[in-house]
Amino acid sequence: MAGNLDNKVAFITGAARGQGRSHAVRLAQDGADIIAVDITTPVGSLEGFYDIAQPGDMEETVRQVEALGRRIVAREADVRDLEALKLAVSEGVAELGSLDIVVANAGIFTFGQDTHLIPERSWNDIQDINLTGVWHTYAAAAEHLIAAGAGGSVIIISSLAGFKGLANVAAYTTAKHGIVGLMKVLANELGPLGIRVNTIHPNSIDTPMVKNAKTYGLFRPDLESPQAEDAEAAFAGLNPFGKAWIEPVHVSNAVAWLASDQSYYVSGGEIPVDGAASVH
Repeated sequence: MAGNLDNKVAFITGAARGQGRSHAVRLAQDGADIIAVDITTPVGSLEGFYDIAQPGDMEETVRQVEALGRRIVAREADVRDLEALKLAVSEGVAELGSLDIVVANAGIFTFGQDTHLIPERSWNDIQDINLTGVWHTYAAAAEHLIAAGAGGSVIIISSLAGFKGLANVAAYTTAKHGIVGLMKVLANELGPLGIRVNTIHPNSIDTPMVKNAKTYGLFRPDLESPQAEDAEAAFAGLNPFGKAWIEPVHVSNAVAWLASDQSYYVSGGEIPVDGAASVH
């Protein structure tokens, strides 16, 4: 059966696990081949929050994509390193033939400080990865994407924090607003070439970035070692759907739609996948 993305190639950052792996698998299900990047080197400011991808995580993404009969080129590359991204994309295009879809997914999350007390290292890490890293992702892919011709799609993963001014989450919120601005610029630049650009805004995704002891403690400071079930009611109260966690596949379904010709003419959009949390 033909897929919506047959003969397409997608470049996905942060693809070793979580949302990134979900996006890779979902696009592969629709027929796309994948260029995947991620890192396993620790990010210092995340210490005490959660661990990033571990050795072996990307191999599992590769296994799941190949199990669907699709090709994947996986590389360790940091979105803070433009030259490393350019090399990964060039090697992927050389093997897979083209580049039609860009999913700028890589990001980190810290929280909990009054804005004037945020450690400078934490602020800089978030801007470098979540904001500059998105620009790097596009910059590394742009020439290949444009060369592929009309019908391309750039999909940037923002957040509920790209809509709202979340207290005590200033660095992350600033970066997620910033990439919305970048999206709007690119939608204008690339529209005449037939390439669409949009942001997706999820909230409380069931991934290690959200489901960890530090985040649980933000909602249950009364407990010494809160678990997921302790924080579930608080998370569920954040959206009218009353669900604590959004499954990654629901974000990936939106990615797949924006990547396909089914969303032709959808560009410059800020697409919420948050159970109406943005209007709650």
